[in-house]
Amino acid sequence: MSGPLLEDVLPPWIHIRASSPQAISFRWLLDELVHEGAAELPGASLASAQLAQLLFIQILRAHLKTSAHLSPVWLRVLGDADLAPALHLMHSDPGRSWHLEELAKAAAMSRTAFAVRFKSVAGMPPLAYLLNWRMRLAERSLREGKTSIATLAQSLGYTSEGAFSNAFKRLKGTAPKRYREISRTGLGYTTPQTLEIA
Repeated sequence: MSGPLLEDVLPPWIHIRASSPQAISFRWLLDELVHEGAAELPGASLASAQLAQLLFIQILRAHLKTSAHLSPVWLRVLGDADLAPALHLMHSDPGRSWHLEELAKAAAMSRTAFAVRFKSVAGMPPLAYLLNWRMRLAERSLREGKTSIATLAQSLGYTSEGAFSNAFKRLKGTAPKRYREISRTGLGYTTPQTLEIA
């Protein structure tokens, strides 16, 4: 899973009810965070950072478990324990030319069963998902990075800048260079949503 991309896909609010089973662990983690912040003990900053990470993971898990309509596709797939290993492969090496057989093997399924299951959960075939994931990574890099388009294309598995540009334009409606220019000037750029607990 690509952590920095979470801010782009999580909803502006994640509401976990105080009466939910998950709220017990949240309370304990929050109490510990307050305690670590108030106490001047050795390692308090490290302990606070670890507790905050654990709290975030617990919130994300609760969201995956309780949300009936997870809009980001990859969150739905990540929430499926059988498909998660294949998703991890695609996320950890998006530039690789993945084959359906390899992904199905990671999920311990036949090629056909994997393809059907993935499409039913994600709403698209696995390789279409991979293409969309690459484009999301490309968007982020074009907005925030200084990597050349040719280097970005290669890192995402494209044999040429032209092939990448064509794929990007087909899915996003504009060429990568133009997308970078627009996002750098602030036109059409959407500020990433923040995570809050209601």
